[in-house]
Amino acid sequence: MITRTIDRNFANMRLDRFLRKAFPEESLSVFFAVIRKKKVRVNGVVGKANQMLVEGDVVNIYENFKSVSDDDQKGESLPLASAAEAAPATPSSGDTPPKGGHAHISAEALSGQRPQRPDAKSATGFAKNKSTWGRHLTGAEKQAHWGAHELDLIVQTEDYVIVNKPSGLASQPGSGTRPGESLVEYLWEWGRNEGLDFKPTIAHRLDQETSGLIIAALHGDTLRDFTRMIREHVVDKFYFALVKGNLKKDRGTISESLLRTDSAKGSKMLVGQDDKNAQKAITHYRVKQHYEGYDLVKIKLETGRMHQIRAHFASIGHPLLGDTRYGDFALNREVKKQFGLNRLFLHSCRLEFDWQGEHKVFDCPLPKELRDVIKQLKPMRYERPENNFQRSRR
Repeated sequence: MITRTIDRNFANMRLDRFLRKAFPEESLSVFFAVIRKKKVRVNGVVGKANQMLVEGDVVNIYENFKSVSDDDQKGESLPLASAAEAAPATPSSGDTPPKGGHAHISAEALSGQRPQRPDAKSATGFAKNKSTWGRHLTGAEKQAHWGAHELDLIVQTEDYVIVNKPSGLASQPGSGTRPGESLVEYLWEWGRNEGLDFKPTIAHRLDQETSGLIIAALHGDTLRDFTRMIREHVVDKFYFALVKGNLKKDRGTISESLLRTDSAKGSKMLVGQDDKNAQKAITHYRVKQHYEGYDLVKIKLETGRMHQIRAHFASIGHPLLGDTRYGDFALNREVKKQFGLNRLFLHSCRLEFDWQGEHKVFDCPLPKELRDVIKQLKPMRYERPENNFQRSRR
């Protein structure tokens, strides 16, 4: 007999789905057979395939699975096989905060100052070059947990962590990304070091060239909550970007649909297409500072489409500096030579959301290489006092 106690990672999951996730090496026919033959009981009662499990349920399986050793036939709980599989399908793509009240980790975005852990190194907005990049890791290197110790954790809680992703690091594995060279894989390594029974999983993504804040869930139920919140647009995401030219209005909204196109050169979003597959996209912005030839803008996303900020600003004639896909390529070469800008000037600077009755605000300043660019620009007039977007209460 195999005994498993349902923990929070498997809570609110159907019995048949739990069996598939908990014992991934077994065939579906095995699960169908044990359920049909009434060899699975939940809290002593014969289980049904569509039965929803809750935390604390005891599942007894009166069958010996080939993938489960004799020593492990009986156990209290089982780690989740794949964290990403615990999340529902979505339509698209440390310090612990004080208990109670309004949790606000604040920093002045342009100063580069924010509370640091005693062992924190000076932050950079670039992914570090590693001797292991571009080749397969040896067993010894894998055992050394390379990369995980370099994660810049803004905050760590029981349910989630907020990570400051550097530019140049992919959010997750995919085509064009070598094994072990993504934020997700760093998080998995960190999770193993921390002894977690769940693979930390990001709840949203940033482009590889974009730096800044990303939420990673540490439990299955937390991941499901965050994916729902992001789908319902109740996680407010703010960015800083440096754009070409000076905007006519200091505050505005870009509301143009986006249509994804794929080619050998990569995916790209077309703006304002009259197509049934085009997705609604809304970007709010306000000018933080006018410079000679450039504007620093603070952006709030109402929707979170792929390349939304980059495509929207390019469509109105103000592409982001350093953008190699939608930008002004001649200007990019010029600012690289003049100001030393070697990356996309786009940074996720703030996240706001409500969690367990508390309003959470997490800030992250511009990385040093972006601040260095700003210092070389010529302001057209004094910077306006900070006036954040009005957060809509839902």
